[in-house]
Amino acid sequence: MILDTCALLWLAEGGRQLTPEARRRIAAAPVLSVSSITGFEITMKWRAGKLTLPALPEEWFREILRHHDVQVIPVGLDIALTAAQLPFIHRDPCDRLIVATARCHSRPVITADSHFAPYGIEVVW
Repeated sequence: MILDTCALLWLAEGGRQLTPEARRRIAAAPVLSVSSITGFEITMKWRAGKLTLPALPEEWFREILRHHDVQVIPVGLDIALTAAQLPFIHRDPCDRLIVATARCHSRPVITADSHFAPYGIEVVW
């Protein structure tokens, strides 16, 4: 199971914004993961003043990963190439890398973003 950036943020806030199905799937997932691009996206939103965190992004991110036992999947060459070859359904590079991560690792994504499903990956929301 891969958490989109918004899903990780909501999980960190207690999960109230996640649907009951998303919460159930998170609880049942043998492995919960995020793309390494999520750390980049959170830090950029924080630097732009669009996100408030109780600690510096690096500290916050590492603590949330530890607390929720979330693994990070690095953006390697296969994921980068897959993201570049996706159709232009959605142009956000961070989301494209998360979709590519899901494709390369054959995992569903927890997200509220309607742009993910047209890529043919399993979306949980």
